[in-house]
Amino acid sequence: MKDSDRKRFCTILAAFPLMVWCGLACAQDYPTKPVRFIVGFPPGGTNDIVARALGAKLTENLKQQFVIENRGGANTAIASELFVRTPPDGYTIMLNAPGHATNPTLMKLRFDPIKDFAFITCAAESQNLVVLHPSFPPKNVKELIAFSKQRPGQINYGSSGVGTTVHLSAELFQFMTGVKWVHIPYKGAGPAVIDLLAGHHVLYFGNVPSVIQHARAGKLRAIAVTGLKRSTAAPDIPTVNESGIPGFEVTTWYGVSAPAKTPRPIIDKLHAEIVRALKSQDLRDYLVNSGADIVGNTPEQYTAFVQNEIVKWSKVIKGAGIKGE
Repeated sequence: MKDSDRKRFCTILAAFPLMVWCGLACAQDYPTKPVRFIVGFPPGGTNDIVARALGAKLTENLKQQFVIENRGGANTAIASELFVRTPPDGYTIMLNAPGHATNPTLMKLRFDPIKDFAFITCAAESQNLVVLHPSFPPKNVKELIAFSKQRPGQINYGSSGVGTTVHLSAELFQFMTGVKWVHIPYKGAGPAVIDLLAGHHVLYFGNVPSVIQHARAGKLRAIAVTGLKRSTAAPDIPTVNESGIPGFEVTTWYGVSAPAKTPRPIIDKLHAEIVRALKSQDLRDYLVNSGADIVGNTPEQYTAFVQNEIVKWSKVIKGAGIKGE
């Protein structure tokens, strides 16, 4: 090693403890100002519901505002592109959804879905609920299949966007049963549910938290959930799997990330505070009653999970011949 290289190395080595100390000190004081919390969908959908509930608890615990910013479009890709260009200082975080894992196969992205993100934790998971407009005749999955087969290409179903689990649930259902529906994509669950309630489309595989209250109120007819087990929020509703389509399973998830290169002490502080929030009885009760299951895994576990989701959904999308828009 040259003398100049040796001196440079020694300088970096000597500065390392100071860098670590500064990072720990910054994390100890963090946050000292409001935190921007980006959601890749319009208000009213499940991602928005989860982010607002979590953000309110973080605001309460940390005494700084976590401000929700909705940036809908392209199944979270628009929000992600904005997000990865923000400073990696902990003052901008984002709620990730399955679109983060499906978009790499459906569209050309101007960011890396793994390298440009510092994944903090998967906060919660939920199933989808198959709901129908009350005017639509079928009362269960078997009737839906029979009714649809008599009317190929005549039934409209909505989704919260191309590549969302709402969309992929319906595509998987068609693939496994041989029915043929017409897809009407929206820029989020909020507008999709509004149009469903108005009868502009009659069928929707909505995330449980975004539609369960409408089903409980009788404004929508719930006929099945998409997990392998019944939902704790709707234990009387059968699964698609037990309704005559063996092996059918689709779940969705909601995680939190920071931009890549955010200091690890801040990632650890955010992780600890999010997990603490998720353990609070009021937030836990609210999310579970809404149909979500609490997760709160480690940054490493969440990163590996997202990587696996990208591989899994790539195979499903390519196998089903689903095209991006």
